[in-house]
Amino acid sequence: MSAKIKRLVKPLLSATLFVTLGQSAFAASPPKETVLADKQEIAIHITAEAATLDPQKMEGSDESLLARQLFEGLVNTDEEDRIIPGVAERWEYLDNAQKVRFYLRHNAKWSNGDPVTAHDFVYAWQRLVDPKTASPYASYLLFMKMANVQAIIDGKQAPDTLGIKALDDYTLELTLSAPVPYAVDLTQHASLYPVHKATVEKYGDEWTRPQNLVGNGAYQIDERVLNEKIVLKRNPNYWDNEKTVIDKATFYVLTETAGIARYRTGALDISYIPGSLYRDAKFQKDYGSQIHRNRKLGTFTYEMNLATPPFDDIRVRKALNLAVERDIITYKVLNFGQTPAFTFTPPYIKGGERIQLPEYASWTQAQRNDAAKKLLAEAGYSKANPLKTELLYNTNEGLKEIAIAVTSMWKKNLDGMADIKLKNMEWKTFLDTKNQKNYTLAFSAWIADYNEATTFLTYYLSNSAQNYIGFNSPRFDQLIHDSYYAKNDDERAEIYAQAEAELDSHYPFVAIYHYAGQIIKNPKLKGYEGKSPQGVYFLKDLYLEK
Repeated sequence: MSAKIKRLVKPLLSATLFVTLGQSAFAASPPKETVLADKQEIAIHITAEAATLDPQKMEGSDESLLARQLFEGLVNTDEEDRIIPGVAERWEYLDNAQKVRFYLRHNAKWSNGDPVTAHDFVYAWQRLVDPKTASPYASYLLFMKMANVQAIIDGKQAPDTLGIKALDDYTLELTLSAPVPYAVDLTQHASLYPVHKATVEKYGDEWTRPQNLVGNGAYQIDERVLNEKIVLKRNPNYWDNEKTVIDKATFYVLTETAGIARYRTGALDISYIPGSLYRDAKFQKDYGSQIHRNRKLGTFTYEMNLATPPFDDIRVRKALNLAVERDIITYKVLNFGQTPAFTFTPPYIKGGERIQLPEYASWTQAQRNDAAKKLLAEAGYSKANPLKTELLYNTNEGLKEIAIAVTSMWKKNLDGMADIKLKNMEWKTFLDTKNQKNYTLAFSAWIADYNEATTFLTYYLSNSAQNYIGFNSPRFDQLIHDSYYAKNDDERAEIYAQAEAELDSHYPFVAIYHYAGQIIKNPKLKGYEGKSPQGVYFLKDLYLEK
């Protein structure tokens, strides 16, 4: 399938929309004149050990990167995040987008040779919302308006009442409680990947061990050394294996400094770049052609636990928000394409066109600092009695650099009225601490699950599994509900703008910047040039030139 197909999901004007996409998804497509390297093995840098390889239990970006290689959902995305076929060859919207029917390819197989069927998706999606699974993405299907999701999550109905059914082995139908004209976009997410029922039931929590894991993706696990590496090899039973070129990929768990050092020796093909090198003129000159940048659909924030002092006081939350010099972070500390953020939802996402910046975004920093100090004084803080708390982040050199800069700004701009210490944890412990709400202020980042504003706005619904901080606004919830019934894109975008304004008015987080992607890549590795706004790529699309 060409990478240039048009975006598929549009507002429906009729009762049925039928989408036919042909027989194959985008795969490695070297030009005819390309001479391939004799050895098709690559090494890739990741910054954290995967907390899990279970699609229904994962929530981090490195986990999702690995999941995309080991499993395959109904749809995939191309390099510019456009929807293309995955296990589903085609699909259709019915009943004014309140039903979606997928037609699965008959040659899709699990790595053990079993056929991949519609029943596998039914099992995985029911497992996702089953309270026994305790999935951090349990509420994801709420955003697709899947029938009965909330009642299942609340334990009031059985998982088998979810609005999904296999009409036969290769036809899957979703029933929605509201029209969702972008529902197919949502099915690209890792939490909706199928899992092999017999394997999960046989091994329980041990089913993702290398010797047990059965996947349906283009790759399978060859070796895993915790906190060091995970090695993937081609899955000979993958339906499109003949078009796959890369035979082996090793993902190394490294700090950013260690990663770039290894890249410079030629031992890595894709690596992240430490912040210290963003402003290194010689590095940028020497490696400029190998550095790939793009604007990403993501927002870097510091979230506040609204149920815990001092952040149960909106004056404190607003003060910290005002006292951050976003321009310094984006243009001096980082300076590779990020943009200052005053809203959670990036205004350049589909549906975000009408989002307005808050009034204080136009103030000078001096005006913001004065207002912030007054708010803290009203809340009872002073130099003699400063605001004291901790900023939690997961162990990462770049995150540390930003955290040091921001806490320094709070101390300086608030004239000693705030004393915020730093605390870091390794990734899995960090996630557990946030899940248990055992923090006051913590790093958070959200990268779009799909290119539409609800991927950000639904994050803070009162019933969202991602809403760790306890944000609850009936008006916000109602606006998101109303957006599903908008008559057209313009009306939907206006509702989104109102919802973002309502969210921002509560100051539940400090938005720092909207992300930009930056990787450094072996120029002989082709098939991915870092263009994806979601930072997505598939090993099956890559190849090494000689």
